[in-house]
Amino acid sequence: MKKILLAGAVALFGLSNAQIAKGTTYLSGQVGYSQTENNNTDKKVESYKVLPTVGYFVDTNLAVGLGLGYKNDNTKTVSTIGATTVDAKETVSGFVVAPFVRKYWTVGEKLYIFGQLEVPMVFGQNKDEATSTTTVGGTTATTSTSTKNNFTSIGVNVKPGLDYFLNKNWSIEATIGEFGYNTSKVDVDGAKRVNDYKFGLNLSSVTFGVKYVFAK
Repeated sequence: MKKILLAGAVALFGLSNAQIAKGTTYLSGQVGYSQTENNNTDKKVESYKVLPTVGYFVDTNLAVGLGLGYKNDNTKTVSTIGATTVDAKETVSGFVVAPFVRKYWTVGEKLYIFGQLEVPMVFGQNKDEATSTTTVGGTTATTSTSTKNNFTSIGVNVKPGLDYFLNKNWSIEATIGEFGYNTSKVDVDGAKRVNDYKFGLNLSSVTFGVKYVFAK
């Protein structure tokens, strides 16, 4: 049994001394889009995010980097109460700044596991719009409202992941869930902070990315 365990350990960790060299630079990023429609409640949610990133290895298997991008979430609802129909739209958009540190551990010649510590910050705006239409007999009255509020959010997240090198320049990476904390606040007098905690590995929140490495 000891020989079997030893052979397994060697097969998993001992057959490769592959390292990512100090001074290596890479480009990566995230592009995401999602849309959800609920015809029972006349609600539609549409989201997209673009976040290119650049990383630099300050030491063997240790990289620091920065992500700069943009995100946007739109929520549309239609509700009817009596003779009044309300069309509402909420838009949450913002610029994203995400510095990070990533540590790699070698599993095989082309396969690595990593842990990433990041501090994502979003500087954005909430916009609420609504149009109410009331019809009584042959008379129709319409009113519209619109409000805008700026907000800021900051978080601290740890993400585990896998990175597989197709060749010396291209790799495919995946993260599985995250552990972290995020706090946000609308820039309005009297507004309180909203805190969000995330802990766990969630296979439904796996993200994939492609990375280009400027191999030394």
